[in-house]
Amino acid sequence: MQCPRCGTANPDNAQFCQKCSASLKVTGQQPQAPGAAQPAAVTYAGFWRRFAAVIIDGIILNVVGWLISLIFLPFLLPGMLSADLANLAFLAMFPAYIVLVAIDWLYYALLESSKYQATLGKMALGIIVTDLDGKRVSFERATGRYFAKIISAIILLIGFLMIAFTQKKQGLHDMIADTLVIKKD
Repeated sequence: MQCPRCGTANPDNAQFCQKCSASLKVTGQQPQAPGAAQPAAVTYAGFWRRFAAVIIDGIILNVVGWLISLIFLPFLLPGMLSADLANLAFLAMFPAYIVLVAIDWLYYALLESSKYQATLGKMALGIIVTDLDGKRVSFERATGRYFAKIISAIILLIGFLMIAFTQKKQGLHDMIADTLVIKKD
């Protein structure tokens, strides 16, 4: 299939151009083999829908975080009697923090690279994460997308705000990882 924008040859089942990322939706002007399936129109998930999914995921991860923190609480209690509480609290909570970051990363990367292509929040709102061809992302790509969110965050959240203003509703982390967030068919 040739891209209508740049003319690049793409696989017949691709939904987006590999070079310019233009939609390869079949229009009435393009010849179509009899009985061939036409790709569905792609609707990108907008800022507010994605924001609501993040809120749902945040609630889920905070509940898990509280439960994990309770496991580490007994290590804090002896320090409460000590004058050096701040240092002891940090040392006791540091392993909990590492565990929570790992859980957060695995939650996003495993679910977004699974057959569901979405976290629980995204599933609730009917959106999925795909690569630029509309296919499921690998665990490695989902991991890259997760850690690219750090860049989106440290530049005063501008990487996330980009979702509201880009043509394909991509945040900086989506652009870095070559992913799209679309409404599920």
